[in-house]
Amino acid sequence: MAEVTAALVKDLRDKSGAGMMDCKKALQESAGDMDAAVDWLRTKGLAKAAKKSDRAAAEGLVGGAVSADGKTGVVVELNAETDFVAKNDTFQQAARDIAQVALGVEGVEAISAAKTAKGEVVGDMITNLIATIGENMRLRRTARLSVAQGAVALYLHNVQGDGVGRMGVLVALEGAADPAKLNEVGRKIAMHVAATAPLALSPADLDPAVVQKEREIQTEIAVESGKPREIAEKMVEGRIRKWQEEVVLLKQPFVMNPDQTVEQLVEETAKEAGSPVVLKGFVRFALGDGVEKKTDDFAAEVAQLSGQS
Repeated sequence: MAEVTAALVKDLRDKSGAGMMDCKKALQESAGDMDAAVDWLRTKGLAKAAKKSDRAAAEGLVGGAVSADGKTGVVVELNAETDFVAKNDTFQQAARDIAQVALGVEGVEAISAAKTAKGEVVGDMITNLIATIGENMRLRRTARLSVAQGAVALYLHNVQGDGVGRMGVLVALEGAADPAKLNEVGRKIAMHVAATAPLALSPADLDPAVVQKEREIQTEIAVESGKPREIAEKMVEGRIRKWQEEVVLLKQPFVMNPDQTVEQLVEETAKEAGSPVVLKGFVRFALGDGVEKKTDDFAAEVAQLSGQS
């Protein structure tokens, strides 16, 4: 058996990111073979990841990237259990690497199976992070916007590091205008989206189920007001139109100039450019949206440990 020296342990630690004692154990189990020791650690990492897989991962980071030609933008959400992990340099770099992968591959499964620029499979990279940092993690979702001509603007809110934050917004403006100008306007609209959280781009894009629910609410309010049915129905239609103006992006007053709507801002941009400009779409990722956060995990673990003592 090869001697397991401190230098050998340090080399394995630098290569794997695992703890010193784990590295020493891996080298002992692998007769000093570095590659075999890495495999041993990864196997143990998989076991640790499995144990943590039932923990809610609602914290983490939203990463974003835009292609070199400015015509494609992506956002990805990489979750962890605590906000402390978002400050970890390795975790932040992982989010950036995944965003770069997402520029060329679509969908969580495809991205997880793809390799980063460093040659590491994304899914394996996340598993290794779980083993190293000790928290459950997952690539939860990803989205992209592209234009044939124009610009896709990216805005990251509550920035935690280069290319990562707690919210990411993409806005796609299509047209023959100067891409730099479109990117500037797009970023302003992205900041607006971050602040207002619109439900859709236009009234036609609203989810019919959401519209129906709002209609039911407004009808109930109108009927309870005691108005005749025909008047109540007209009241509802008016209120639905007003509600749509409040929740769809194009009809919202622009936060940086409430005297004009976002739609009017786009029209103004087109007029200044001397050619048509179309707001093609937007994406808004707020960290942890829709994830049920479990707040009793730690307390339960403490209670369990106390019972065993």
